[in-house]
Formats: sequence, C-alpha cells, structure tokens
Amino acid sequence: MKKYPVGIQSFESLRKGGYLYIDKTELIYRLISTGKYYFFSRPRRFGKSLLISTLEAYYSGRKELFQGLFINEVENDWNSYPILHFDLNAQKYDSPESLNDILNDILVKWEKLYGTEPSEVSLSLRFQGIIQRAAEKTGKSVVILVDEYDKPMLQAIGNNDLQNTYRDTLKAFYGALKSKDQYIQFALLTGVTKFSKVSIFSDLNNLMDISFDKRYAELCGITENEIHTWLEEDLHELSVNTNMSYDQVCKCLKERYDGYHFTEDSNGLYNPFSLLNTFARMKFGNYWFETGTPSYLAQLLKQNKYNLTRLSNEVVTSDLLNGVDTLINSPIPVLYQSGYLTIKSYNSRFNVYTLGFPNKEVEEGFISYLLPYYAHVQPAESAFQIMNFIEEVEKGEIDAFFLRLKSFFADTPYEMIRDLELHYQNVLFILFKLLGFYTEVEYHTSEGRIDLLIKTSKFIYLMEFKLEGTAEEALAQINEKHYVTPFQVDRRKVFKIGVNFSNKTRNIQKWIVEEV
Repeated sequence: MKKYPVGIQSFESLRKGGYLYIDKTELIYRLISTGKYYFFSRPRRFGKSLLISTLEAYYSGRKELFQGLFINEVENDWNSYPILHFDLNAQKYDSPESLNDILNDILVKWEKLYGTEPSEVSLSLRFQGIIQRAAEKTGKSVVILVDEYDKPMLQAIGNNDLQNTYRDTLKAFYGALKSKDQYIQFALLTGVTKFSKVSIFSDLNNLMDISFDKRYAELCGITENEIHTWLEEDLHELSVNTNMSYDQVCKCLKERYDGYHFTEDSNGLYNPFSLLNTFARMKFGNYWFETGTPSYLAQLLKQNKYNLTRLSNEVVTSDLLNGVDTLINSPIPVLYQSGYLTIKSYNSRFNVYTLGFPNKEVEEGFISYLLPYYAHVQPAESAFQIMNFIEEVEKGEIDAFFLRLKSFFADTPYEMIRDLELHYQNVLFILFKLLGFYTEVEYHTSEGRIDLLIKTSKFIYLMEFKLEGTAEEALAQINEKHYVTPFQVDRRKVFKIGVNFSNKTRNIQKWIVEEV
C-alpha cells in the first residue's frame, strides 16, 4: 500500500518511512549548481518546508537518502557543510519581544556550538559572528536556510508599528548574508510573500528571486505529467472509491486542485496538500482551504474598499505582484502570493497579467469565507443559509428568497453609508457566486447597474437591481431591454423581478415579481 506524505516536512522521515516522493532533485541540483543566494515564495502548504529539508539533507552529505533520485546520478562529491536552519513558521508573533526571543533562542543554540564574543551585543552581530566562526572552525563554508522568513511580518499586517519593528529587526538580521558573503556556501529564504522596496530586501540585492523564474516554476507543486507518472494506479483506485469513471476523476482533480501559475505560459500546478490528501483518503475535499485562511485577507479587502467582482478578472503589472509593500493601496499582491489568486493570462505587449481564482476549491472556499465579513450572518450559519437560498430558488419561493436576502443586509454598519452601492454589490456578488456553485448563474455589473440571471431545472429568474430608484423602474428596464426574449421558447417558468435598495433603510426597500 502506497504511503502519502501528508503533513510530513522532513525529507529524512519521508525517505526512511517509504513515503511517496515526487523527484524534484533535478531542479534542486540546478539551483545549487548555478547560484548562491536565492529567495523563493509560494503559498502555504506547497512544499517549501520539504524543499528546505531536502537541501539540508543534501548539504549534510546524506547520500543514502537520495538513492534512486536524479541528484544521486549526477553528484560525485557528497560533502558536509555547517548548516544554519531557521524555522520561523510555527511561532506566534504578537509583540516586539516575541521575535527577539525566538531569534535569541536560535542563536544561543548555535553559540554553544561555535562560540560567541562579548562585543556581539545585537542579534545581527551575533548572527554574523556565528557565520564566521562556523566556517573557520569547520573549514567549510556555511549553508543558511530560512523557512517562512516572512511569518512575523504577515502576522503583524494591520499593526503598522509592530510590522515596522519586525521589518527593522529582520532587515538588520538578514543583512548578515551580505556582510559575511565570503563565509557562505549557499543561502535560501522561503516565504509566502515578498516585502520589497524599502523593506527587508532593500539591502539584500544579492538575493536572486526565483519565484517568477520559469526554470523553477515546478520546484514546488505537482504537474499533471507528474500525477500520471507517479500516481497513475492511484487514479484508478480513486475512480473505484468515488464511483466515478477514470476520465471523471482526472477532470474533477483538475477542476478542484489544478490551475496555479507562477509565471506566464507555464504548466498548471496542482496544490500538493489537497492532491495528496485526496489520494490518502480516497475522496475529494477542500483540504487546503480547511487548514485555515488568515483573517487579515478579508480585512484587507474591506479596508481597501475592494470591489469583489474584480476577483475573477483582476489585471495587474508584474511590479505589483512582486511585492506586498503596496498593501495600503491594494490587497492583490498578498492574495496572489498567498495562493488565493493566480496568473490566468499574460499580455506581453503591455506587460500585464490577468489574475483569477486558480481552481474550484479556492474559489468556493474563499467566497464562502468572505460571506460573514460582508453580510449579517454568523460563520457557523453560512452553509445553512446558502442551502436555504438554493432550495428556495429551486422551489420557486421568491418571497422567501428575498426576505432571507433582506436579513443579510440587516444592521449594515454606519461606516458603510458612503460606500453603500459597493457594499450591496459585494454582498450580492458573494451570494450569487455561492449560488452559482449549485445552480446556473450569470451576474454582471456595469455603471452601478446589477443584472442577474439564475437558472434551475424548473425556473429562470431575471433580476434587475436599482439603488435609490424604484422596483417599478427596475422591472421596466427588464421589459425595455427585452431580457426575456432569449427564453421565450424555454419550457421553464420565467420570472421578471425588479428590486430597489434604499440608502435610508440601508436595505432592500421593495421587490416586484412578474411571471412571464
């Protein structure tokens, strides 16, 4: 029986335990053979920690762990180097002292091995001293591996003072990579985001950022070709367990977990965490999304007054994607680098990227997650409410549908008054996106007008929404623009619905229903 490395981030444990390993060592060998300093960003649960662990095993000279892999066929010299491995991932950063304490704890352990000097009074001076003494005492250059370098910065989003404190600390600390260059063999920093410009990386201009490098696009993540190479038998087993055909299983895997693109014109990548969980449990699920979504993502969207309808078709420049120091102006970089949006297409003429959701797991999960942040509904009730909406449209219970929708706008926050139109649009977008996962929905917005088409097996709903107009005007627009014409020969029952929102009540003021 095949063993799937779900949650295993140690290369040694994976290899000794006989777990599946999709060989990435050809790319790793290219990495170590052609450069010295690297930065690599990918979303969480994409295999960055395993990559760091694999490099640690290689630089420790653990040849036995690489038997049967590409790197074992080409590497002749298996040398051991002193390794300084930082793991900043599994910590909580909520005060200036928390980062200092964690870095101090790491440095103390290394100082026991390599010594210290009284003059090294700061964290950065101590780190520099350790690098130099480790090289001098062992006679080998030092390897530096930093896992989730940005975790303190990410946890401080929304707290500018704390984030600036962390920025200053880490900027000085990582500066050791440049000041002690002659003692360093190799360095890799991984993370979710790149805090650039006047940030941590402003002095580290010797770091090569391979996050957008097509040569290393497949360093983390799993390609379709790799699935058929390493998991072909598993696909057939999944087919049996899910009562789906082989072709249906392949299609469902692709729709749910594929679609990540980190450079233009690259192969799509499957989320390894979701994919391996699917095979381990032999059923489909929202595995990556269920591991947690940072609340700051929803907060960033609201703070920036972001129009959620753009999530499926956001056009950006490469400069915006490359750093998240523009958070004050746009939440898009962190959404992209966190894996909630990905590259869908590239326009080389204007050097712009079109972003969208990578797959169904992310789209459905993220939209569902946003609902309580925008509508008057508790997180635990979201799924229940959506189920009721779906049942109501499927049964033709229009008044019940709108009464429920009206409750979503209850207690609209006073601070939303200036942006009521955007607030209405965002709530409706979330709701109708969620309905669209179970029914056929077309939703359009332009110049403040919101048009909606919902199709079920028995009914077709044509809706027009007005803000500070009248429901009668909305209904008249449906008639004047002949929205019904395409459905005149359809056997399903067709409803025309005009809806008006009131700024005064901050809610739906009236709806009128006409059956065709």
